[in-house]
Amino acid sequence: MAGGPGFPDFRALRLDDRDVISRHLRSYQPETSELTFTNLFIWRAHYGWLWSLDGSHFILLSSRPGAEPYFLPPVGPPSRAGLSLKLLRWLREERSVNRPRIERADGRLMAELASVASLRSEPTRDQYDYLYRTENLISLAGSRYHAKRNHISRFSQAADAKYASVGESNIAMCAEFQDRWCEKRRCAEDLSLLGEWESVKEALANYPGLGLTGGAFLIEGRVEAFTFGELLNAETAVVHVEKANPEIPGLYAAINQRFCREHWSRTPFVNREQDLGEPGLRKAKLSYHPFRLVEKYRIWLAE
Repeated sequence: MAGGPGFPDFRALRLDDRDVISRHLRSYQPETSELTFTNLFIWRAHYGWLWSLDGSHFILLSSRPGAEPYFLPPVGPPSRAGLSLKLLRWLREERSVNRPRIERADGRLMAELASVASLRSEPTRDQYDYLYRTENLISLAGSRYHAKRNHISRFSQAADAKYASVGESNIAMCAEFQDRWCEKRRCAEDLSLLGEWESVKEALANYPGLGLTGGAFLIEGRVEAFTFGELLNAETAVVHVEKANPEIPGLYAAINQRFCREHWSRTPFVNREQDLGEPGLRKAKLSYHPFRLVEKYRIWLAE
């Protein structure tokens, strides 16, 4: 099939697949943070992402060694009920999966599959994305953001920090900071942090080709915080990575506000991805008072 492999053939994601895959994703205008080429590309080794096309639909298969394969929701026009059933039955028949499943399905797919009797589903709260009004993240107005404003004020008074867009002049410094951050957090001893470390290195190594937008704070000539993201849909930016030196008070709040102000002020919403069930991360994301949570679901074949 023109533009990529046709189901049931698959291939691994490559950087030169960006145009083909992004075209499918842009046409769908996703709300869930997984569905950008950058996210898929930088996590491709961790999840073993393979891709294929079926007519006008884009298909993603997780083939991580040692783990049971599953699909992300097929991307394309409705109705996807027949295709979803075909994919799940293929997992059972060709990959010998006892309970074939689609992970991180959005509300649109759920609505399309509502009448399919052979499918079951459940919400996956740990995967819900946090969606914010951009103006709230920039202005931090009102009593509920009082603590955030204080944190940023203390940071501004204490640190002689310079903000810069991430680009050729400072990508290497961002990578050096990420290594310092991981050394303090012992990423090599934590599988989830190790996977994230590898994904950030992939993003920085391929930064120009991925078309990302990023920002960094430099203090005394060193990067001490950086973040990057991109448009998820016409009204929403998604922040893929945000790292800051935890020993500098207020730095996380400052980089979040400045990044939104400098780059996304004309974009109504910001998706700051999921919390993965980590209590500290959930508390931090809730402290910014999301506009809403973007729900995701697990769907499996019950026939």
